[in-house]
Amino acid sequence: MPVHHQAQGAGDVIVHKIENMGSLGNNGYIVVCPETNQGVCIDTPAEPEKMIDEVNAHGIDVQAILITHGHQDHLAGYTEITGSIGAPAAIGGPDAGLPPSPPQRSLSDGDTIAFGNRTMQALSTPGHTDGSTCFLVGNHLFSGDTLFPGGPGRSRSPEALQQELNSISSKLLTLPDDTNVYAGHGPEDSTIGEARRRYTVFMSKSHPADLQGDVDWLNT
Repeated sequence: MPVHHQAQGAGDVIVHKIENMGSLGNNGYIVVCPETNQGVCIDTPAEPEKMIDEVNAHGIDVQAILITHGHQDHLAGYTEITGSIGAPAAIGGPDAGLPPSPPQRSLSDGDTIAFGNRTMQALSTPGHTDGSTCFLVGNHLFSGDTLFPGGPGRSRSPEALQQELNSISSKLLTLPDDTNVYAGHGPEDSTIGEARRRYTVFMSKSHPADLQGDVDWLNT
């Protein structure tokens, strides 16, 4: 069953978190303006009917389908979701060639996406992929596979890890402590304050120059 985070006051949003989309435990999100019921979908994993049914059950008027990055597990339901919902798709520019069909919009750092009375901002966070993008609205950050509660998303080279760490420190950890963080996999949500605490522990230790792959803030 989807997990709903209800609006908490003026300026907030309703977050529909749809867990376990496919075998890798992907999350899909629908973020809704409570005054207008307009929203955006974030990522298009497998088992696309879960997201489509959630949109239909709540009568959400979807304005855009946003892709955090171009890995296949986040695109497995792309054709079905974009075809059923019909809203334009958008992805970070360097990943624009990865979806099964071309997205209508390539996103750059700082671009905005409007839905109802809300505006979501795209934050370019390369590292996990060249076009990885996080999405921020109010105090809600949708971090894709860039930032997990336990650390950065899996990196494909030492250089990519350093790029990812730079993206996290310069773009994400500068946000307020109480910013909610919703990642691309797993049931656990976090906050920027907790991420900063764990990142500080990680950065206080020395690490081999060839570090890459899965990195845990507290145990690496």
